[in-house]
Amino acid sequence: MSVGRFLGFATAASMIFAAAASAQTGASAPAAAAPSTPAAAEVTATPETPPAPVAPLTEAHGPAQPGDAAAGATKAAACAACHGMDGNSADPQYPKLAGQHERYIARQLALFKTGERANPIMMGFAAPLSPQDMRDIGAHFAQQKALPGTADETRIEAGPNQDLKFFQVGERIWRGGDAERAIPACMACHGPDGRGNPGPAYPAIAGQHAGYTVQQLTAFRAGTSYGSGENANLVMAGVSKDLTDEEIQSLASYVQGLHTAQGDVAAK
Repeated sequence: MSVGRFLGFATAASMIFAAAASAQTGASAPAAAAPSTPAAAEVTATPETPPAPVAPLTEAHGPAQPGDAAAGATKAAACAACHGMDGNSADPQYPKLAGQHERYIARQLALFKTGERANPIMMGFAAPLSPQDMRDIGAHFAQQKALPGTADETRIEAGPNQDLKFFQVGERIWRGGDAERAIPACMACHGPDGRGNPGPAYPAIAGQHAGYTVQQLTAFRAGTSYGSGENANLVMAGVSKDLTDEEIQSLASYVQGLHTAQGDVAAK
């Protein structure tokens, strides 16, 4: 074989091997992937929960039959925690209900239910009650006996009422009012012995906790009234507007000790 032919053959072989190496290199190194577009997020709406069924509330001030005390005793079970089993609350921040008139209790429960008498706690208790429930509860407490408290007999040391026993300032207003300030006697509506009047639903307040009475009279003096529109009761706001702090506290003390005399005490 001539040298020329050998060199030509070698050159051709080297070119073939170079091409094979180039092909192997290209196969082993994959081409860079084209940038992908992120998939759009999928949002699935949660099915809306159907509203809970709501029963229409009975009109709070609607008609009702006279209360059933026996039925009311069962319905009043929840009241015992604050007002006592027999309506004589131990905690003075909660009013005594024993001996209170049926219609007065029913009216106040209706006012709590409608929000016309603001009290979040009582609104919750009154919300499920029907007018008949309210009358039944009122009848139950009306049959209970209110336990009297005691009046403060401490002597007043200074001021316009100096030397009077503390309760005597309130007793004077209870029995005779104050004509100069157009304050009527409390007993004109609540009775000489504080038993109230079930007809126009003036409440019985004899023996009521002094602290609760002070709270109510102070609120009345500030203009608070229960009810709205034609259902509003503005009497106590007008009666209390000119009372002093001492008079309010003394009246509350007198009312707390007020009770009907019994037995030979009544004969003296």
